[in-house]
Amino acid sequence: MPFSNKLVLVTGGAGVLGRAVVAWFSERGARVAVLDYSEDILRQAFPEPAGNHSYLTCELTNKESCVKAVGDLMRQFDKVDVLANIAGGFLMGDPVHETSNETWDFLFDLNARSIMNMSTAVVPGMIQRSSGKIVNVAARAATAGVANMGAYTASKAAVMRLTEAMAMELREQNINVNAVMPSLIDTPRNREDMPDADFDKWVKPEQLAGIIGFLTSKESDAIHGACIPVDGLS
Repeated sequence: MPFSNKLVLVTGGAGVLGRAVVAWFSERGARVAVLDYSEDILRQAFPEPAGNHSYLTCELTNKESCVKAVGDLMRQFDKVDVLANIAGGFLMGDPVHETSNETWDFLFDLNARSIMNMSTAVVPGMIQRSSGKIVNVAARAATAGVANMGAYTASKAAVMRLTEAMAMELREQNINVNAVMPSLIDTPRNREDMPDADFDKWVKPEQLAGIIGFLTSKESDAIHGACIPVDGLS
């Protein structure tokens, strides 16, 4: 199994994409640390928890909470081999001049600050071992400004720039940092919001999980700072 004896930390692991990522790594022999914001949501997502996995709660927008969660994890395991920053948020509907501080802070905290906080907790150990893989989730929409999505596209553009900066900072330490940029993901919420769309053209969570997995594999060792569009047919 390609990920045997590897520990993969997945933030937002109880979400639709998070569960697909957890399943992808589980099927390939990894031990997975599944992280989300409450025990209830973790129990709902994983009613039959795997014995070799860990399920942790954490407030990703709080640096101390992230450091504590990873510290608790390190009492069970000696290293994090892969950090998959899957957690994120989406809001739209307001033009820039009407965007509230609450909307701006929510999107930047969950999409960008969460990556910085988890990096604070995980990257020093990767540097110490001179080994690690990190994958972030940006968005295809972040390649240009979109009306009534200014705060969202700005926050996901920040993910892209953070990915590139981290890649330049860490590649000499044998740590790969890359990102995926999905368009529309086929989730129940998106189907509910866009009932007349052609769902077959959307990116399936399992497909996106496979690309995230590839970016953490040995075959991706030469890739640093890539932001890979994942559009499906949309």
